[in-house]
Amino acid sequence: MQLRALMYFDEVVRTNSMRAAAENLNVAATAVSRQIENLEHYFGTPLVERSSRGIRLTAAGELLAARAGKTLRELEHVHQLIDDLQGLQRGRVVIYANGAAVANLLAPVLAQFSLKYPNLRFEVAITTARQAIEALSSAEADLVVTLFAPKLTGVKVRLRSEVAYDLITSAKHAAAGLAEISLKDVATLPLALPDKSFGARQAFEEQFAKVGVELDPVFVTGSLEMLKELVLREAAVTLLPRLTITREIEMGLLSAIPISGGRAVKTAIELCVAPDRQLSFAAAKLVDFIDAFMRGAEPRKAGQKPKRGV
Repeated sequence: MQLRALMYFDEVVRTNSMRAAAENLNVAATAVSRQIENLEHYFGTPLVERSSRGIRLTAAGELLAARAGKTLRELEHVHQLIDDLQGLQRGRVVIYANGAAVANLLAPVLAQFSLKYPNLRFEVAITTARQAIEALSSAEADLVVTLFAPKLTGVKVRLRSEVAYDLITSAKHAAAGLAEISLKDVATLPLALPDKSFGARQAFEEQFAKVGVELDPVFVTGSLEMLKELVLREAAVTLLPRLTITREIEMGLLSAIPISGGRAVKTAIELCVAPDRQLSFAAAKLVDFIDAFMRGAEPRKAGQKPKRGV
């Protein structure tokens, strides 16, 4: 069985069209059809059924489709590892992250990193934690970066860094000029918070309960941008790490007020990888860069070992 035939089949599955697959692969539609026929001859059974409406996978086609994509991605990964052995600093890193982590964490890291390694390529997908874990297990993602995500299973945490949550208000809010604020005072304000599936919300509930307060948020949403917008429009205040609103603070739009009495809620930014998959040169170097950024330090010199999560 030829690798090209498997690649063509995977593209047909992805596009659900011989013609679209041919256009994406920059080949003639007859070439795609011929490679599918080669696969069908190899397996001794039809893989697709053609009609005027497009194609439909047979039962055998469904079985192959479920494995073809991962097989091709694993082969590409092996190709990168072989390049690493030869000292070739090239490759691609696929990162899945939730929205809160991307703008203020990944963007500046990737900008600096790409200048140091111009031959590397990056693909960043903004998604849910569940989709990110599925991407790791199917070899679609090399790294997953999460902030205030639900507890994740089936992953290995390579890096973990705690961040504290401040009260975030509009710059025009009466509390904006305070040096600090108590949890009890925070609870009297109209709050916008993530839902209870998020680790941060669970941490909020626990910390507020310690001071005898039950949370009753006005708005509940898992969207960082929605939280920011509600605060900007002065409809609510929220609790977020300062790093997620750095740009808005610099623009004079939002303010971050620390929680007093050492009662600030803290949760972790986590960088996760597949537990049974070796990182390529590109992915490993990026892990080091993200580690340095999360710890507020310059990227480490060669040979210096990082502190890593379990």
